[in-house]
Amino acid sequence: MLLYSELLLTKGFTFFGAKDSTFNKTQKNPARISMQKGGLDSDGREFKTAEEMWREQVGDESKKTDWYREGVGYWEGVEASNDGVLGGFGHVSETDIRDSEAFLNGIISEVLPSAANGQRHLVALDCGSGIGRITRNLLIRYFNEVDLLEPVSHFLETARESLAPENQMVSDMHKATNFFCVPLQEFTPEAGRYDIIWVQWCIGHLTDDDFVSFFTRAKVGLKPGGLFVLKENIARTGGFVLDKEDRSITRSDSYFKELFRQCGLHLYKIKDQKGWPQELFAVKMYALTTELPKKVHRTRSKVQANRPAIIK
Repeated sequence: MLLYSELLLTKGFTFFGAKDSTFNKTQKNPARISMQKGGLDSDGREFKTAEEMWREQVGDESKKTDWYREGVGYWEGVEASNDGVLGGFGHVSETDIRDSEAFLNGIISEVLPSAANGQRHLVALDCGSGIGRITRNLLIRYFNEVDLLEPVSHFLETARESLAPENQMVSDMHKATNFFCVPLQEFTPEAGRYDIIWVQWCIGHLTDDDFVSFFTRAKVGLKPGGLFVLKENIARTGGFVLDKEDRSITRSDSYFKELFRQCGLHLYKIKDQKGWPQELFAVKMYALTTELPKKVHRTRSKVQANRPAIIK
């Protein structure tokens, strides 16, 4: 996986599907089923539940300190290049950006329509910015200002150099503004600054508790109508995969949705990354709001109205 940088890849081992554990019949909250699923680590060791794994990995303050220190330490030894931050899969960058742009376009047109005609000064936060790959190839073209958050200093310095005004092909109205060399679990954004907080291939380095804590703090950083975009690797069954080398976890879709619920976030839109190499984890994009999305009322055609209903 990778620390607040780039892609959560399988890095040398093929996908280990998380093995479902037997459901605890005394469990009263169905939404927490995903938290009771088993998983594997990168050595193939099985865990019965996520709680068991977290107890072992970060069960006291010393272990938790080691978890984050070793995670950053892994990425401090990685070359500051596309291939480096993408685990040797630099060629997937174009595909990644293509689908992210389509997802972002839909969000802006639906949620921030005033941005389309330049009536709103747009600001984004790129969490786990790495060398600035996503900011440079996507965000800076859509946002007037982009702030970058990355704890690996040589990645952030590379981003700062590549995003200098003289190296940009965008107008003077679009710029990288702030470069924060801070771990995600320690960062609190400026209140009301951001239209979009983009979190890609980095949240797996946070424990469940710090995941919830981060999004709870980061809500304050959103403007009215602003939202989060989370793009992340997905374990293909209901559990998780622990990467012991870089101290990260790849969660399943149901695991993420349970954490979103704990954060008080609502799913606005979800989309699968297309054209992805089979040997890598699947990838999903989530658009998340702090309020329940308004229902869109559509008028059905007569043809649609006469179709038999599907009973769910």
